[in-house]
Amino acid sequence: MSAELHPGSRHPIPVRHPELPFDESIPRHFANGNPVASHMFNALNLTFPDGERFFIRAVNDHVAEIEDPALRQQARAFAGQEAVHGREHERYFDVLRAQGYRIDRFLDRFRLFGRLLDRLPRSVRLAMTAGAEHYTATLGHFALSDEKVQSFHPTMRSLIVWHACEEVEHKAVAYDVMQASGISYPVRILGFLLASAALLGWAAAGCRMLLRQDGITREERRALQRQLEAEADPELVEYVRGQLRAYFRRDFHPNQVDDLSLAHRRLAEIERLRAA
Repeated sequence: MSAELHPGSRHPIPVRHPELPFDESIPRHFANGNPVASHMFNALNLTFPDGERFFIRAVNDHVAEIEDPALRQQARAFAGQEAVHGREHERYFDVLRAQGYRIDRFLDRFRLFGRLLDRLPRSVRLAMTAGAEHYTATLGHFALSDEKVQSFHPTMRSLIVWHACEEVEHKAVAYDVMQASGISYPVRILGFLLASAALLGWAAAGCRMLLRQDGITREERRALQRQLEAEADPELVEYVRGQLRAYFRRDFHPNQVDDLSLAHRRLAEIERLRAA
């Protein structure tokens, strides 16, 4: 089955190999010293490798049915980018282990969860992937726009900006494959709701786990959360809320937000910093 791609969907999707310098210089609380902000990212990081392999499988299950050569090429590039993301984030796991965090039980549980998801119908798995990709692109836009990220530890800043840039680059691929495969609006929304529950649930569980290992109490965590909320850019927070609501529109498409130039500008900035 073929489908007309959104006009903003026809850009190249390069597969980069950053080989970031993960070493002992990375502090436990790399996000400007805030444990909650650091572990919110760390918790997502723990889900990325196996989550992105799930995304690759879900898209690949539908590629043979797509007649549009541009979309087939983008699906291959999507798989390439996601595979490199998984590799780099797994390299970062060794930093967390060296810092004393016990993460392997969490990773084992998450892998088991992924195997259970593989039993879902392939249409639902693709709809979940498209929904999760909307989250990662929206959060990527937030990270690229939030000036506080620029003062994170340099390696972690590079990891976040590189990953966010590529999430923006390929944000429409799973959605376009879903459209080309004729998946209905109700299944699209079901997938988004399932992806929301999985992403937010596992991220919250991982963040709590890491904070407990830091010895941070619930009261301290709440105080740190309030600090983050007070410092957050209200326009960016509203952007995230608005984009998540937008997914429910029948005429929604990820590329209705054109943030590719923002992504490439931020990526060029960190490449210049790394070269200096």
